[in-house]
Amino acid sequence: MYKFQLPQLQYAYSALEPYFDRETMTIHHQKHHQAYVDNLNKALEGTASEADDLLDILTSVSKYSPAVRNNGGGHFNHTLFWEILSPNPKTVPTGKLADEINAAFGSLEELKAKIKNAGLGQFGSGWSWLYVKHSGALDIVATPNQDNPLMDTQSIGRGFPILGVDVWEHAYYLKYQNKRADYLDAFWSLLDWSVVEQKYDAVIVGLV
Repeated sequence: MYKFQLPQLQYAYSALEPYFDRETMTIHHQKHHQAYVDNLNKALEGTASEADDLLDILTSVSKYSPAVRNNGGGHFNHTLFWEILSPNPKTVPTGKLADEINAAFGSLEELKAKIKNAGLGQFGSGWSWLYVKHSGALDIVATPNQDNPLMDTQSIGRGFPILGVDVWEHAYYLKYQNKRADYLDAFWSLLDWSVVEQKYDAVIVGLV
């Protein structure tokens, strides 16, 4: 059995409607994400890196082939994306994360605007991220293709992603066509801040 596996979703493909439609979710998970998993396993099979951990791969991804970079990123990014979505989300952050968002961006609404603008400004395929810098501060960055802030190939925006929005067309085109902005607006109705808070707390503990 291959090392990396497609994660099971914690909700039905139709559970995120009307914001994300069942057909897109099914294809996105079963076809796109599965392809990243399969291709990552194939790229590592029989190499000295076959047993490497995904986080270790991504933080030193410059040492690996483009296939590992693209598919390892695709697997990590989509796994995080599924985890932070919920049909019954906590709609606003609280606690330390909420305080840090207000300190860094002024308000939750300003954070949302910046993530949307980063997603709209990403030419072609990519992601928009909220991440924790190595200093512990929050920031926002867009990345192309399946790159993410963990990767040592990042010239700016390096750190630990805690929220990511997929802006590849395969994430939204069946429902929203070319209206990426509408898709980015819909995302907030499904984002579970409780999961983002857990990821933030885990990063901060690791930095202490």
